[in-house]
Amino acid sequence: MLSQSEQKKLVGETAINRLFERGLIKNGTKIGLGTGSTAMPAVKRLAELISEGKLSGIRAVATSYQTTIACEELGIPVYSLSSREIGGKLDIAIDGADEISPENNLIKGGGAAHLKEKLVEYNAAQLVIIADETKDVASLGTKFPLPVEVFAEARVPVAAALEKLGATCKVREGVKKAGPVITDNGNIVLDCVWEKPVDAAKMEDAINAITGVVENGFFTKNHPIVFISHADGSVTER
Repeated sequence: MLSQSEQKKLVGETAINRLFERGLIKNGTKIGLGTGSTAMPAVKRLAELISEGKLSGIRAVATSYQTTIACEELGIPVYSLSSREIGGKLDIAIDGADEISPENNLIKGGGAAHLKEKLVEYNAAQLVIIADETKDVASLGTKFPLPVEVFAEARVPVAAALEKLGATCKVREGVKKAGPVITDNGNIVLDCVWEKPVDAAKMEDAINAITGVVENGFFTKNHPIVFISHADGSVTER
């Protein structure tokens, strides 16, 4: 039986291999690369295909400092979403998720990178999500906290507005740092949970309508291909 870390490696490598075999990743592809412990094996496998001479002309947009540094170290060319080489649109994006519903709606942002992840992944022609089996859940909103990135000065009124939407909120605190987590964009994160499952698509829009909210971690508008690895060594796709 595979451990969770082994499942993450398996699904990342399997997804890149299948996408390459199908021609969804090919020479010249503009690709968004996600953040976190599941995305990193995919990034490394992509770099292997480049170093083996099987891929060339890859243009990547990274979703965080973590991914940018990994790409630089692995020899994957990195651009901004607004660079001429990218032109604001990507062929494909691949990333992990914190929770995946049966409808393939997502909660993302456990690493507090969901703003740039959403910018990248909502501007990709095809989104691909990779995850181990623990991320496959029956519903969203009650277990893994939904991250809401907020301007620091707006913390109190935004929290009050979120509570009116039924959420219980708390500021995400740093690890090995005193005080709150500060995102790559200089904002704070409110982590939110609900007593009952919520309609992720409606809640994504409702939260983003609150003044002071920068972005939230519901992803419902670019339905992905999802690869899920299992402890028995299999990988399912939906």
